[in-house]
Amino acid sequence: MHERVVVDGNVVTCAGVASGIDFALTLAAILEGELVAREIQLQIEYDPAPPFRSGSPKTASPATVETMRRRLAELSEARRVVANRVGRQLGVPTRTI
Repeated sequence: MHERVVVDGNVVTCAGVASGIDFALTLAAILEGELVAREIQLQIEYDPAPPFRSGSPKTASPATVETMRRRLAELSEARRVVANRVGRQLGVPTRTI
């Protein structure tokens, strides 16, 4: 599922920075009604128009997606190394993932 906001019973979640606004508006609609949510959206002038169509792997170019996957893999490895080093310094058992 690649939804920005997901409502599952009494649990509402979102993914991504800007989707936090979508989350808040969805929650306002659930709690106070769609009209109130629409009024809030107007008050905050939330009318997103991103400058690029690369906010999702579905819309980004394959080259951009591959570059980001590589960078994120490198970042994840660097974080793992630091976490293991700090864990050893603190005497916390670490595991290799």
